[in-house]
Amino acid sequence: MKEIQLKWIYRITIFLLVALLILILVKLSPIWLPILSILKVIFVPFIIAIFITYLLHPFVEKVHARGLPRPIAILIIYLLFFGGVSYGIYRAIPILIVQLRDLVESVPELMETYRTWLQQIEYTTSDLPSGLHAKIDEAFATVERSMDELISRAVTMAKGLFNSIIIIAIVPFIVFYMLKDYDQMKKALWYITPRKWRQPSQLFLKDVDESLGNYIRGQLLVCLIMGLIASIALWLAGMKYPLLLGFIIGITDIIPYFGPIIGAIPAVIIAATISNKMIIIVILIIFGLQFIEGNLLSPLIVGKSLHMHPILIMAALLLGGEIGGVVGLLVAVPILAVVKVILLHAKAHLVNYWKSKKIQHENDTL
Repeated sequence: MKEIQLKWIYRITIFLLVALLILILVKLSPIWLPILSILKVIFVPFIIAIFITYLLHPFVEKVHARGLPRPIAILIIYLLFFGGVSYGIYRAIPILIVQLRDLVESVPELMETYRTWLQQIEYTTSDLPSGLHAKIDEAFATVERSMDELISRAVTMAKGLFNSIIIIAIVPFIVFYMLKDYDQMKKALWYITPRKWRQPSQLFLKDVDESLGNYIRGQLLVCLIMGLIASIALWLAGMKYPLLLGFIIGITDIIPYFGPIIGAIPAVIIAATISNKMIIIVILIIFGLQFIEGNLLSPLIVGKSLHMHPILIMAALLLGGEIGGVVGLLVAVPILAVVKVILLHAKAHLVNYWKSKKIQHENDTL
């Protein structure tokens, strides 16, 4: 009985200490928030570099396994990746800027088109009850405000990207040294890890890499292919801003299930200002893209790397979207994959712990 009381006192004390720590952090936020913003500027290039290194390292290992010296393998993969990215940026950015500027300049015209539609809808729904009519007007006003806000955010993000160009330029250098010293960094991490945690940590990281790494690499490749196909298809259809819309479709495609719907909305909205025929063409293109992804690209490239039920993935996406918006949608599935590995390892650890306790109890009774 006394042991149970001590356990509860211990738990309550821990809870109160955590609550006190959170309260102190909230009260001191005016002090640490500016420091955090400075640290964010410093660490963002390293976080991006770690992510790229994580993606490229398996390819370096595959090239090295074919008999090429490791420095040569690193150089080949490094030049292919950053050379391809640089060439793509060099060719695509000017076109994207022109299309984005044209879109911003066309916003008043787009809004005027939608206002005309709203007037027609208002006229046709004038016989409806006043309360329902007011709700319809409010819904359309909300959509209009959301469109204005979305375009403003896109322009702000583009400006922020160009303002951060010097920070982004550091990333390739960090990636090169991380790829070159990858084994030394692993050894350093191995030695600073407590001895009893080394083997479990190694198994944990191996499982995370198998579950998460293949998914991220495959999904990024699928997004790249989908963006290219979408841009070409929209361009051939005579759609406005094909590269910009293809870029949006490719980026949002990283979100399972909901991404294609989110990416299709801007294309359908702009198509609606052109003609009904263009709306049908764009919808057919979107359905065709989803057929290609669902039946060819994803099964071939991504496969079943997550081994999770679609309902669980959808629940994670809904929770991520509720907590973190678009960013939450992007990171929800990778976080779910890591949580799954954590739970499996925790379960295995608890099973082993209780087995050892049971064996010890049996030995003591004997």
